[in-house]
Amino acid sequence: MFVICWIAVASAVYVFDLLRQTRDGLTNGAGRPFGDDFINYWSAASLAWHGRAAEIYNWSAFHAFEERVVGAGLDFYHYSYPPVLPVLTAPLAVLGYVPALFLWLLAGWLCFFLALRTVRPDRGVLLLALATPAVFISLVGGQNGTWTAAFLGGGLALLEHKPVIAGILLGLLIQKPQLGLLLPVALLAGGHFRALSAAVITTAALVLASVLLFGSEIWTAYFHNAAILREAVLENGVGVWHRMVSVFVAVRRLGVGVAAAYGVQAVIALAVAATVAVMWYRDVPAPVKNALLVVGTFLATPYLQDYDLVVGAFVALWLAELFPARMPKPALVAAGLILAAPLAASPLANLTGYEFGPLLIAPAFVIVLRAAVPKAAALAA
Repeated sequence: MFVICWIAVASAVYVFDLLRQTRDGLTNGAGRPFGDDFINYWSAASLAWHGRAAEIYNWSAFHAFEERVVGAGLDFYHYSYPPVLPVLTAPLAVLGYVPALFLWLLAGWLCFFLALRTVRPDRGVLLLALATPAVFISLVGGQNGTWTAAFLGGGLALLEHKPVIAGILLGLLIQKPQLGLLLPVALLAGGHFRALSAAVITTAALVLASVLLFGSEIWTAYFHNAAILREAVLENGVGVWHRMVSVFVAVRRLGVGVAAAYGVQAVIALAVAATVAVMWYRDVPAPVKNALLVVGTFLATPYLQDYDLVVGAFVALWLAELFPARMPKPALVAAGLILAAPLAASPLANLTGYEFGPLLIAPAFVIVLRAAVPKAAALAA
């Protein structure tokens, strides 16, 4: 009953929020567009596929184009994704802005749902796909959380039985490389060379396609902008720190300098990577390895926003698969923490000025690891 109520309330809130963004044209009259961050995805696809790819990373030209789409007075919305993404989002350029938004959201959710069904094909998965809090956050933001969850979670779910398809899905994460940070470590340690090869080929093909379609200069412009945005958004938190759930941002929120914060993040990332490598090398059940990799990625990457945690739904399913009869309390806690983190992190950050993401994610990693160790010992005995 609680889940049904949450789905109903979240749906109503989303519709109300969307309608608020039509007060002045396709904006809320205070700088926020209809569909929020989706304005970036559609604008980049439209510019790229109408011969104006050079404007994507030209901030003034990009902003002017977006204002022509939704109306004047728009806040600064930047495109921080690599040039492979306009290749993948090409279908958006065929549609008008509003229908493209709903196609983006519905198709992303459907891919996420179908990927979840590869783990556990029962009716409960539909409720999970609808009720995952990060899905709501991603929808409100017009973001890509469901897409990246489908690529990462779906790729890992298919790894054992369809390694080539799995590798292709994992290779698509090149559009958001920070979420694929530990994939080479895991695939190499686990001996998944077919999947790794497919991922590398997919990545290379997308990069080559972007160069052939848009020219090599677009990559120069992307890296130039990325360096500026890294300093402004990640390191100094302009406008987004309350949405961030990474170790790096949590340390920065304590007043620690940039270099020291990167040092702390590097230590955590190396420790997590070593743990993932060991567990993927050992004969540990796939659900444990997959859950450990996903939660470990949350701790290892310095750039992680709340909507990126949609893939946490897969962690909950893998823990349920590990304990098919009844999930013990620690597993329930781990699943609950990962699912609740995106809903709790931003309000807590706004209320306290601190970023609580790692305090919710790290215990889940420890709990999953504790489940992995006895499983590995039992298989080795």
